[in-house]
Amino acid sequence: MEHDETGCQPPPEGPILCINNCGFFGSAATMDMCSKCHKDMLKQEQEKLAVSSIENLVNGSSSGTEKEPIVAGSADVYVDLVMPEDASAEPSQAFTFGQTNSTEKKEAPFQAFTFGQTSSTEKKEAPKRCNTCKKRLGLMGFNCRCGNLFCTAHRYSDKHDCPYDYRAAAQDAIAKANPVVKAEKLDKI
Repeated sequence: MEHDETGCQPPPEGPILCINNCGFFGSAATMDMCSKCHKDMLKQEQEKLAVSSIENLVNGSSSGTEKEPIVAGSADVYVDLVMPEDASAEPSQAFTFGQTNSTEKKEAPFQAFTFGQTSSTEKKEAPKRCNTCKKRLGLMGFNCRCGNLFCTAHRYSDKHDCPYDYRAAAQDAIAKANPVVKAEKLDKI
């Protein structure tokens, strides 16, 4: 009688089964479906929205009344590799990108390459070594401000007699950060 006067509905009596009859219990928050069925329903809705939005993008119509497929024009796009004859040519001129309607394609001469051989212009990089103890560093080398490379034991300036003047560098940095401001002289009255 109280519920009729206030307009409130009484709470449901007992648990509600899923409307898909899967055997699990549903809730009002998930539209009387169990969590699995509700998740599947949301997934299907997302797929439908994605398919319809892709169709709208492809067909170019947002209203959906006219559906005219977009057909791309036929054009051959190619990348042409041009080998410069002189060695002083810039690398940016070595490749040309273009679009053409003709069917002829230029062929570029390629140099023969065999695996296992290295060219004479490549130099093997010497292993990185500590400037003080000559220990091999690998990836653990530390560059100092003096320009040398050191191991973990010699990376600090007092351990390798660093010629870099930290005091003068700090004074210069402070001077640049805080310039001297002088006011103009006032005329005496």
